[in-house]
Amino acid sequence: MTLKQYKPVTPGQRFKTDIVREFTRGKPEKSLTVALTKTGGRNNNGRMTCRHQGGGHKRVYRIIDFNRSKYNIPARVESIEYDPNRSTFIALVVYADGDKRYILCPLGLKVGNVVYSGADCEIKVGNALPLEKVPLGTFIHNIELRPQKGGQVARSAGAAAQLVAKEDKYGIVKMPSGEMRKFLLSCYATIGQLSNVEHENVSIGKAGRNRWLGKRPSVRGVAMNPHDHPMGGGEGKSSGGRHPCTPWGKPTKGYKTRTKHAEQNKLIVKRRK
Repeated sequence: MTLKQYKPVTPGQRFKTDIVREFTRGKPEKSLTVALTKTGGRNNNGRMTCRHQGGGHKRVYRIIDFNRSKYNIPARVESIEYDPNRSTFIALVVYADGDKRYILCPLGLKVGNVVYSGADCEIKVGNALPLEKVPLGTFIHNIELRPQKGGQVARSAGAAAQLVAKEDKYGIVKMPSGEMRKFLLSCYATIGQLSNVEHENVSIGKAGRNRWLGKRPSVRGVAMNPHDHPMGGGEGKSSGGRHPCTPWGKPTKGYKTRTKHAEQNKLIVKRRK
């Protein structure tokens, strides 16, 4: 995939770039879609728990097979499609028994290719294997954190982790962020790097395009009044006068908030920072 630029016939197109997409199908497989309701950043009490969300284009959710649990059954790639709910592309595969599923599309996967899942399949792009069967140095994605739970790691556009070592019952994987982490060798992963590598180089070009994505404007705290934000107010333009914080006074930019996955910290060999 390559980036395309536009003639600046409008101000919004002057710096806009987009990806040249070569999809083989427009509408998604109807049996693999469900309705997607919007929250606008509100929880079940109607209170806003995530700011800067709302609006956006209507979407249909595609059900993705992160588990790859149909072992040793060949699956032919029928089409490569766009998914508005994620940055990478998705591939529709049809198994030999007629079952259809969506999988994350790795870089280099073509229509007509056959992919497998299982401990005995070959090392080929799109195949899913347990880490104990993956050779060292191989680039992988869609990695399970726990066996049979489904892939949770390295699932965005262009993402790829690398298996660098195996010791006892663990494999050490270098994450896309640079972090080194242990995974059980029985966890499954898919071979290859994910598609849409140029996604990070896309220039939005105008504010309206962000609104299509459901992103609302973000206002700086120093531009607000004192009763709206701890960093608001002051005579003239002020730099805040205190360390960066949220509207509720919690520190940002360096304040550690990781508590949910504290039990997994022991599996981290080397931090990303």
